[in-house]
Order: sequence, then C-alpha cells, then structure tokens
Amino acid sequence: MKSVLVTGAGGFVGQWLVRRLLESGYPVTGALQQGSEPPSSLNPQERAAVRWIPLELLDSDSVRRVFSEPFDHVVHLAAVASGVEARQHPGHTWAVNAAGTARILEVAAQQRHAGTADPTIVIASSAEVYGANASRPLVETDPIRPCSPYAASKAGAELAAMEASARTGLKIIVARPVQQTGPGQDERFVVPAFARRLRGARLAGARVIKVGNLQPIRDFLDVRDMGAALVALMERGLPGEVYNIATGNGIRLEDLFNRIAGAVGVDAIAEVDPELMRPADIPYLVGDATKLRKATGWAPRIPLEQTIADVVAALTD
Repeated sequence: MKSVLVTGAGGFVGQWLVRRLLESGYPVTGALQQGSEPPSSLNPQERAAVRWIPLELLDSDSVRRVFSEPFDHVVHLAAVASGVEARQHPGHTWAVNAAGTARILEVAAQQRHAGTADPTIVIASSAEVYGANASRPLVETDPIRPCSPYAASKAGAELAAMEASARTGLKIIVARPVQQTGPGQDERFVVPAFARRLRGARLAGARVIKVGNLQPIRDFLDVRDMGAALVALMERGLPGEVYNIATGNGIRLEDLFNRIAGAVGVDAIAEVDPELMRPADIPYLVGDATKLRKATGWAPRIPLEQTIADVVAALTD
C-alpha cells in the first residue's frame, strides 16, 4: 500500500483523515506542529499505527527533515485555520499558509528532480477564496475574490501550488472545501460555539443567547465526509485541477441556531451582540461539488441533523 504524509495531522480535519487512511490500510506519517502530541481523539491502537514527526512550516530545515524519506501521497492540511486568528495576525497567517505551502512544494520538487519521489500532493485551500459576491452554489471556474486575511492566505497557497506545478511538474490537486464541522471541533467555530452556549443556557435555566450575525447562509460539511473526499482526491483526482468539496445545501445561521437549540433541548432566544459581529462576513457561501463527484464518485453521506446531534453528544463539561 502506498505511503501517505498528512501535515496538520493533529488538527480537527487531520485527525479524522488519519483515521480514514488507517481504516483504508495506508501507512500513515502524521506531521504535528513542533511540541504537539498525537491527538487524544485517536485510540491507542490508531496512535501507535502512525509514525509521528514534528513540522514547523516557518522553518525550511524542519520541512526538509519531514521529507527525508519518500512518500507516494501528501495531504497538506497544516495551516492557520481560524478566521479570527488570521484577522488578529495576518502576517503570520500569510507566512504559515502561503509561504509554508511554498516550502513544502519546493522540497517535494527537489525530491522529484533527484528522482527519489514524485508524490501526488493534495493542497487544502478553502471555498472562502471565492469571496462575497455569490448568490448560487459556486463552481471551480468562478473567480476568486478573497475578502479576509484567511481567505487571501489560502489564495496565496493556491498560487504557490500553480507556480510549483508549472515550473517543476509536481502532481498537485487543490481542494476547496466549504466550512467543516463535526464532533471534536473547538469553539472558535460556529456549530460547537452555538452548541456550547445553548447547553450552558439549558443547564442555567436561561433562554437568551448572545450571537453575532445570523443572516449569512453557509454550506456545512461533516468532517468525516471531508476526510473521505480528501482520500478520494488523493486516489482519483486529476493533478492540476481544483475541486470544491461541498454538500450544495445552504442553511441560514438563524435556522442553524434553532436546529442546534432543538438538539440541545432548549427553547432559546437569539440576541444579536454587536461585539460578536464580524467584519466582511460573506453573505452566501455554498459550494457545488459536481466536478468532484464526477471525478471520484464521492458524495456527502452524513446529513446535517446527524452532525449536529454528534456535536452535541460530544460536549463535555
């Protein structure tokens, strides 16, 4: 079975992808941020089955050490993934997401030139690169118009991928997923944030929950479906292409809030707090994954109701 390197293997998506790869029989090397431990969400047998190595994307020597052995596939997930963190530290976000991707690709290109490896590389970008001008599900030929530091840094990573592919012949596939969620996601993200606040309100006997803007429409992808899509792209995607990963179904955040309240079992009232409003919120972000389905046969399997139920069940005090 071909070997796979997963960067960002300790992150939210990374841990689910590692599990999926192990279930499929792949030998997996998981690159973790310097000083991090393997994710506790994996059971002891899963953690023991992975070769764990440190990776610091800002350090070229660290990147070279990761690639000291050849891999057949690379799935590059390591990134600043929080939009809030990216707005607070835009320069650092660019250094990690764009320049870090360029470092990964340059070392892989050196291996290819030396004839020691020629991996298929899947780069995880984001549907946020499309920006704020859509009113229908987005397709890969739509222009990219990033309107946040996070989205701009991901667009920069895509440009690095395009340049490296054209210059070196690397086999690179770009994935543009919509917002992912699921059990184990931290509360910087909307679904677990709503679930935690609503659960706290139920336990306290309160009804009013402070929220930000509930008018945007989003396409939420279960993280387990995301893992399956990345494996499908790794195995059957066409190098040089961009693929959306999406359900194609949008939900207004107000409706999402009410669905989560129902799952938690609380009759809640949402109260908009100006302090929680985000600048440059994208009003509509829904993806069309027809291209991915045609290329790989992938389709989302887990409905939003199940994802919400699993997020709520995973909450701990």
